[in-house]
Amino acid sequence: MQINLRHNPSFAVARMFLAPGEPVQVESGAMMAHSPGVQISSKAAGGVMQGLKRSVLAGESFFTTTYTAPQNGGWVDVAGVLPGDILPIEMRPDRPFFVARGNWMANSYGTEISSKFGGMGNLFGGEGGFGLQASGEGLVLLSVYGAIDIVDLQPGEQVVIDTGHVVAYDLNMQFRTRRAVEGKSIQSMKSGEGLVFDFVGPGRVYLQSRNPSAFAAWASSIAPSGNQSGGLGGVFNAFN
Repeated sequence: MQINLRHNPSFAVARMFLAPGEPVQVESGAMMAHSPGVQISSKAAGGVMQGLKRSVLAGESFFTTTYTAPQNGGWVDVAGVLPGDILPIEMRPDRPFFVARGNWMANSYGTEISSKFGGMGNLFGGEGGFGLQASGEGLVLLSVYGAIDIVDLQPGEQVVIDTGHVVAYDLNMQFRTRRAVEGKSIQSMKSGEGLVFDFVGPGRVYLQSRNPSAFAAWASSIAPSGNQSGGLGGVFNAFN
């Protein structure tokens, strides 16, 4: 599978070029367009239990869609829900990655996406918690809210990152999730920060320059109290 990105970094679309008979697995709703003759099938990848785990625990769709190129090859375009870039990660069998909730878009044949616990975030009502594990050999495409930032840590090097900005990280590295102000929930809330990751190298962390949860909280805060449409409709109404 070959990837061509366009309209990035603000409104990225990824065109996945497929060899004859090559399949690609795509998150439900991520497809924007595809070439003629591409075959489509939808199922719970890995079976019903894996589908439930992916849906209930990782916040992804129960069903995933497989697009298979015809004998002369083909292409599939995918795009994210929020404005931003698309991150292709070249997977190696010895280097699995954790993928945060809502960021996975597609993966090539030879890679596997499964539910994975990635920190204590959801147990405290924040980001983190269950997400996805990307493993195998091939390409994984992730949607990013905003621009992509990359942190490469050397052995023993440390960094603290807000959980809402984390897109993916190397599962071979050391990490933990904690309150922004350790042991002080009220102080963490006053600071405007909830939970953070402590990462220790060696390893790589992929970040997004915007926080989806922070945007959702802002949108909710400006929505008129009597608005029945909710969601982004309330945001647009607030400016009318």
